[in-house]
Amino acid sequence: MEHEFWHQRWETNAISFHEGRVNAALERQFERLALAPGTTIFVPLCGKAVDMRWLRDRGHTVLGVELSRVAVRDFFNENAMTYYEEEVGPFVRVSGDGVALLCGDFFELTRDHLADVGAVYDRASLVALPANMRRRYVAHLLSIVPRAAPMFTVTFEYREHEMDGPPFSVSESEVRARFGSERHIELLESREIIDEAPGLRERGLSELHEHAFLVASWDR
Repeated sequence: MEHEFWHQRWETNAISFHEGRVNAALERQFERLALAPGTTIFVPLCGKAVDMRWLRDRGHTVLGVELSRVAVRDFFNENAMTYYEEEVGPFVRVSGDGVALLCGDFFELTRDHLADVGAVYDRASLVALPANMRRRYVAHLLSIVPRAAPMFTVTFEYREHEMDGPPFSVSESEVRARFGSERHIELLESREIIDEAPGLRERGLSELHEHAFLVASWDR
């Protein structure tokens, strides 16, 4: 999917993918990551997710990456957080109050950008991408995230003939296929949530399952 697609979605406020509240699976399962206080948590394709404030409020540092500067500035403004901006290589780093968001292309990230990362939270990035880009996304993510960092990954699954993504349907079997050769996969929970997503029902979905996974190194 081209950059312009996402820029237009944010500029026109066509952001039905924005949950607007803390993800329920994150609230229930977060302790399974067993993170030390002050861990830096990486949030790819972060948008303006309020989950980042939730993670910060629990004593962690948040590092996100997001293509849209509209989304980045909205996050800080809507949470009444003071921020400043600086150019850092191909990114504009917008930071303040324990949150730093890199505005730019996820695929421009290197290991150096994520050297201090101790965990990953992915609620909206894997499902935002079509299948061919998901392969590239996972390969790049695994190449830049420290191997010891656990990942909390949330996906949606639905009957694909009922709706065109995004969000795209990503099954448990696909998660295992994408990450399984490199990481241990544990399904933490799976819930039917179509009643919590009226916008997606209006787009044609008859059911919607949300899966939450712990993706971790084999020796963790």
